[in-house]
Order: sequence, then C-alpha cells, then structure tokens
Amino acid sequence: MGVDIAIDLGTSNTRIYVADKGKFLDEPSVVTINLDNDNIVAVGSDAYKMIGRTSQRLSAIEPIVGGVISDFFLVENMIKIQLGKANISRIVKPRVVACIPGDITDVEKRAVVNSILSIGVRNVSLIEASKAAAIGAGLDIRSPHGRMIIDIGGGTTDMAVISLGDISASRSMKLAGNNFDDEIIKYIRRTYNLVIGKVTAEKTKFEIGTVVKPKVNKKIVVKGRNTVTGLPQAIELSSGELAEPLSEIAIAIAQQAQDLLEETPPELVGDIYKDGIVLTGGGCRINGLDQIIRDYVKLDVHIADNPSDCVINGCGYALRYIGQAEIDENGAVNPLSEPY
Repeated sequence: MGVDIAIDLGTSNTRIYVADKGKFLDEPSVVTINLDNDNIVAVGSDAYKMIGRTSQRLSAIEPIVGGVISDFFLVENMIKIQLGKANISRIVKPRVVACIPGDITDVEKRAVVNSILSIGVRNVSLIEASKAAAIGAGLDIRSPHGRMIIDIGGGTTDMAVISLGDISASRSMKLAGNNFDDEIIKYIRRTYNLVIGKVTAEKTKFEIGTVVKPKVNKKIVVKGRNTVTGLPQAIELSSGELAEPLSEIAIAIAQQAQDLLEETPPELVGDIYKDGIVLTGGGCRINGLDQIIRDYVKLDVHIADNPSDCVINGCGYALRYIGQAEIDENGAVNPLSEPY
C-alpha cells in the first residue's frame, strides 16, 4: 500500500508532506523550459535561480498564478519531478490531500484534481487553505467556539471564521505576498529610474520590507539597470521608504478582514473578540502587517508559529481522515471535502 501524501500547490512554493514523516519538500513553484523543444530543464529551487537570468532559448515560468493553475502540463510534470526529489517516487497509488483557495471555481478545482491524479494516485481530497492553515496553527476547529484565521500566501489571501469544523464566513482576495514584490519593483522604478527583477524585489521585501514606520531604519543596496542610461546602477534603499507604498496592500487586506467580521454571526464575533485573529502564510511575515490589521479591526492579532508551514502541516494532519465519512463515529465533522 502506498504512503499517503499532502500537497500544497502554492503560487510561490510547492510543499509536500509525507504521512508519518512530516514536510518533505518546500521549493518554489517555478519551471524552466527549453523553448526550442518544450523540454523541462529545471524545477523548483534550480528553476528559481534562473528567473531573470535565462537565455533566449530558456524561459522560467510560474505555472500557478493567484492560487490557480495556469499551465496544466507544467504543473503535472513539476509535481512528478518534485516527488522524485523527495525520494518518494516509488510510492504506489498514494492517497492525497491538496489545499485550494477559498474562492476557487469548479473548473479550477478540477484542474487541481486532474493535475494530481495524473501522477498516479488513488484519490484526491481537497481542503480549503484557510481551514488547513487553522489546523496547522494548532486551532481547535471542531469545537463550537469560533476562530478567525487569515492566511496570506504568495498569490492569494484567504480569511475565514471557522466553527464546528466548517467555515461560517469567508473572504478570498488575489492580493498577497507577491503584490508586495510588485509594489517594490514599481516604487524603485518610479523613484530611482531603476529596473530590478522579481528575485531582487523578494529579497528586499524579506530584508527591509515594512508596512509601518520602522523603529529602526534598515538599509540595503539594490542593484539593477538605470532606465535613462541603460547602464547598471546600485542604490541604497531604506525600510522607511517602503512603508507608505506597501501599506496600501496591508490596508486593503485589513479592510477585507473588517468586512468579514461584519458578515460573521454575533456569537462567533464574541468568540473572536476573546481570542483575536491568527495570521498564517509567508506573506504575514512582513513587518507591521499584524499591527495594521489590529488597528483596523480593534482586535488582538497573533502571528502563528512557523506561519509559512501552517497550510501544509494542516493538510498533513488531515491525512488521517482520508477514507472516513464526513461525520465520524463521534459525530465530529471531517475537515476534508469529499474525495475525487
């Protein structure tokens, strides 16, 4: 019998969890192909290193955009190759738990299922990203006590109020970690006439990115191409400069959280008032994001331990429920959707 696995097909990273072993792989969702023959040259970390550095014959592609598969062929082969990297290529007909964004359509859902089924599995069970994040953050989602989670990934932000194992109210928006990168690229070009790449923007975000005025003004040297002279140039960028342009994205996320609370049943709002909101996902690590959300909703906001892994850990935890009915013998609600 095969070993059950969980897969988080994220916009920025693909993560794989193996039952009884934990997270086995965490690599960028990038594929480099040879444009002459469409052969795959590199996947994951190796392909990520090629972004912005490829020749005319090669192209580094991100086949998952906004949490949605944009290239079925590339995702199918990316999963196969990454399973091989995780040394589980000999798995025979495993069962799989995969997470999906909250607002995914039936067509997009089927694309996720088909991509995973194509690698040779028995069935695929789907779980919403916010629900998986809540489980991975250690929240008891089966109790009647309401909990609110905001998962800020690379391509989507999923937020939900969960009670009795199911989602009571939810919001999903295609505004997340990658948008901070895009804003950094636009700001540097607008202010310094300097063009930088995605990899440099992401590095800048993690080193000095902030959405509030920083207590300590960190600095970093950023290199790129001057749009006026066409020549290489280096500038010194401070964290204080980024606070204003990046705060607009944080405010938009906070406003969605406020709107979600207005849609939440009063009893559950009372629970959230007591416990606060939990943030997960790699996007929540940017400095001051929790503070902006706290200021908007007037509630405590907590960042989960190891927020980037909450979704995949939640999917891994859900593996134990594969094959069970929607309601188990104790009357508890199964956190998984129906398997395909």
